[in-house]
Amino acid sequence: MKPFAKTLKNKGEKKETRAQRKGKIHSITLKLRETTNNASDLINQDVNTALHDLKQDSFFQPLKDRHGPYTLELYIEDNKLIFHITNKKGKDLPYLVLSLKPYARIIKDYFLIVSSYDKAMSEGKPSRIEAIDMGRRGLHNDGAELLRERLSDKITLDTDTSRRLFTLICALHARKAHIMR
Repeated sequence: MKPFAKTLKNKGEKKETRAQRKGKIHSITLKLRETTNNASDLINQDVNTALHDLKQDSFFQPLKDRHGPYTLELYIEDNKLIFHITNKKGKDLPYLVLSLKPYARIIKDYFLIVSSYDKAMSEGKPSRIEAIDMGRRGLHNDGAELLRERLSDKITLDTDTSRRLFTLICALHARKAHIMR
């Protein structure tokens, strides 16, 4: 059966099909056991941008459910990333649990880059900041691709959505809670 493809317009934004709207993230919560505010300005900026962009433009489609858009809660427990997904009808989908071990190197490198970025900002070196930012984008691409591969038999994601979710995974490590409604 072909998805209904009538285009709908959201408040002057780009047109999207009803099928695309269903495969979206409606809201996201990052849940932490303890909340501290020790994240750098770059991480905070990345997280705020990711949360905004995910709500505006995401493709997140669980393979065994077609009742989106979805509410997503992300948290870490016992070094595992937990996805708690609820569909539009309020039904909880089975929890997805991913080991964070495959992400360890990428996340460690991400925080090293953030530290280098903060130092370069304080020293006022624009060319260094630009080079560091290119490296950060490369790490985001690596983390996003790994996330897409590991979720491929459970959830279909586009590249931008997986990059933004990887940003949020890093934010969970920075122990910074954000809620998007």
